[in-house]
Amino acid sequence: MSQHPSLTGEEIATQPENWRTAAALAASGPAGLPQRGERVAVVGCGTSWFMAQAYAALRESGGHGETDAFAASEFPHGRRYDRVLAITRSGTTTEVLRLLADTDLPSTAITACPEQPVAKDAGHLIDLGFADERSVVQTRFATTVLALLRAHLELEEARPAGVATVAEAAADAERAVAWQVPQELVELEQISFLGTGWTNGLAQEAGLKMREAALAWTEAYPAMEYRHGPISITAPGRAAWAFGALPVGLADDVAAVGGRLVADSGEGGLDPLADLVRVHRLAVALAAHRGLNPDEPRNLTRSIILA
Repeated sequence: MSQHPSLTGEEIATQPENWRTAAALAASGPAGLPQRGERVAVVGCGTSWFMAQAYAALRESGGHGETDAFAASEFPHGRRYDRVLAITRSGTTTEVLRLLADTDLPSTAITACPEQPVAKDAGHLIDLGFADERSVVQTRFATTVLALLRAHLELEEARPAGVATVAEAAADAERAVAWQVPQELVELEQISFLGTGWTNGLAQEAGLKMREAALAWTEAYPAMEYRHGPISITAPGRAAWAFGALPVGLADDVAAVGGRLVADSGEGGLDPLADLVRVHRLAVALAAHRGLNPDEPRNLTRSIILA
């Protein structure tokens, strides 16, 4: 199935080069990125929150420092950190701006729009304008943020064991962009996305992307939690899509209930971030199949600005 011609689809295709540009930016040493040993809180809303979750797990498992991820609206103001790292594509998201204005902690914001209000309250700004999007649905900005942060961990010699380099991930993303979406995936009734460690954030984001772009029925869970209830929804015509290593026995469990297993980002497969690009492709294809325009998602705007 060919990719639906859309602005979203065009932006999805630029991700391999965006990640390489982000790695070069990291190598230039932008001020404000977390330093080894800092206790860091990473915050965002929606997609940015899920990228925060992925980075927090990567940073801690790489031994770079204690790292927590929060939705900006749920930040624990009584807890002390050495740095707040905020992710905001638009630079205008109300909950992020309120947090940065209210905290006395050192702060850094990664944004695609450094001219927006986020500049007033963030101690440091990191400009990813090259990965900005006109689309409402985030794809390339979010993954490029994670590519930047992964590249920084590489430079700090804190890349977790088993996690590929950004260069390797970008090469895998080239394959994901060229991937032809199988019709049988488009016709699935439901998908449960599963992750482990840093890929749990990717699973959460995959589910959100399918809901936003194609109004799909998706759920997301830590992979080991799948047996503790979520497996009850799996059946013929439905799937479990796993990011990263597959827990022992899970494939048999999915097969036993008649579900389809998608697991192509484990050992020897795609980098999990590149596998997320395949979900982006699937979301656009499913939107086309359903007669929807992924550039105009229902009930959403590019930035949530509260009164």
